[in-house]
Amino acid sequence: MPGAAPSTSSSALPEQVHGFDLSSVFRTVATTVPEQELLVAGDLRLTYGAVDADVDALARFLAGRGLGCHTERQALAGHESGQDHVGLYLHNGPEYLEAMIASYRARAVPVNVNYRYVAEELVYVLVDAGTRALVYHSCFAPQVAQVRDLVPTLDHLVQVPDDSGEALLPGAVWWADALASGRDGEAAGVELPRPTGDDLYVVYTGGTTGMPKGVLWRQDDMYVTSMGGTPFGTTEPYTSYEAIAENARNAAGGMTLLMALPFMHGAAQWSTFHMITSGGKIVLPPDPRTFDARSVLETVVREGCVSLPVVGDAMVRPLITELEARSYDLSGLAAVNNGAAPLSPAVRSRLMELLPHIIVMDAAGSSETGLQMSSMSLKGMEAEAATFTPVPTTTVVSEDLSRVVVPGEEQGSGGGWLAQRGRVPLGYLGDAEKTARTFPTIAGERFSVPGDRAEMLPDGRIRLLGRDGVTINSGGEKIFAEEVERAVGAHPAVRDVIVVGRPSERWGSEPVAIVSVASPVSDEDLLATASAHIARYKLPKAILRVDHVVRSPSGKADYRWAKEQAEALPGA
Repeated sequence: MPGAAPSTSSSALPEQVHGFDLSSVFRTVATTVPEQELLVAGDLRLTYGAVDADVDALARFLAGRGLGCHTERQALAGHESGQDHVGLYLHNGPEYLEAMIASYRARAVPVNVNYRYVAEELVYVLVDAGTRALVYHSCFAPQVAQVRDLVPTLDHLVQVPDDSGEALLPGAVWWADALASGRDGEAAGVELPRPTGDDLYVVYTGGTTGMPKGVLWRQDDMYVTSMGGTPFGTTEPYTSYEAIAENARNAAGGMTLLMALPFMHGAAQWSTFHMITSGGKIVLPPDPRTFDARSVLETVVREGCVSLPVVGDAMVRPLITELEARSYDLSGLAAVNNGAAPLSPAVRSRLMELLPHIIVMDAAGSSETGLQMSSMSLKGMEAEAATFTPVPTTTVVSEDLSRVVVPGEEQGSGGGWLAQRGRVPLGYLGDAEKTARTFPTIAGERFSVPGDRAEMLPDGRIRLLGRDGVTINSGGEKIFAEEVERAVGAHPAVRDVIVVGRPSERWGSEPVAIVSVASPVSDEDLLATASAHIARYKLPKAILRVDHVVRSPSGKADYRWAKEQAEALPGA
């Protein structure tokens, strides 16, 4: 089996231990193409070799303070972690990537922290993760000062300077001093541990419908399914680190990707390691704290970016507005890659009218499954809405979780459950009950079934219906919020829309659309457009106008916020 252990030699490839680990994947590429650029952030341009040196230094800083692995995987249940956890409370920047990989190299586990959380939410995640160290930008120092005493496990703080002017917190260490300490440790002969493919990759869910949960993966499983360990267009993973090194050598610099998604989002981390595996370059927009369409497009042109990941209509609509207002030479842009939130057909079509040469790739997956399926659209050959070609391990299981659905099988109006088999997560951190519920065993095989409704079509494709947690049961009929969102969003005046259910005396629950518009439009016009795409019983019973639809930094709909708005409407 392919595997990993880092080498302290700058030239030797890692040996194989329990599969690929992410530190050794990066070390392999960094020692193969050390002079190639990896990261561009404003005026800063970092090579693979420079980043690897910082990773080594920070890993020694962490290891020197006792952070690492204390219980090996084979002695633990699926919902348990035997490694120390390092919170990453950062905007996008070199420090995020370096801290993430350095944690892996020290056999600690980086934990993504949503930088928009208020104090209560921040405490919840840091306590739930048992966070021992926190790396944070200075602008978040006031929040860290507010919560640090409420997190009993939090022993170490590393502060990354920014333009906020915030002073170093008492007991914290500046980022540069942490690196210097790690380099002193190297000079003193401090040894790094040997990571393995059994070490954890942890991603916290967004918590848009409930409290966030930490999903525990073996690094080998996550890398092979979703982070570049299986070459694009194939179904067989790399067989060795030498194969990864050869791929990086032959890629001749690889592709250049514009990363406008926050690194704290799983999809951004997955895309990043896809680029790393091919020796590619990642470019960050000038201001990582906000999504500015003009700045993004100017950066794509200046850096010759080939790929642009996006998250649904919330990111693509501003890009369309900017493309309609100004001219950009985007002849070098080959693909817009959408994931984590739906891209409505009307928005996709308009994007391809403006950029007829590009491919629009839609991917579906989740923190609990990894990448599951995709569709590809070209100008004049648009993919059917919410319909995807699955990878071999993606399927649909029956509603009672008793069997795998076969193509063309009658599945009822609510469909079955979208499921993943094969390489799936170990569990949810600290939650044995939810682990058993989400990762059931069916006919002797373990599956991941996180709660998305889907239909298996006769041709083997899968139609995604929607997340069960936001399904609206109205008069005995199941209405999928995402389906109604696509229908309302088909109107060109709609900037953004979220649909939720609210209590109804007549129907039990009824759909309400929370809408942000770019130009004046009546409710009647919105409903007329939507009625061309969905049955009348699915149409919103009320439409609420807002200046701005609230989403997570990754672009996912915040259904908790939307439900509060809907239930506050007169007549709710």
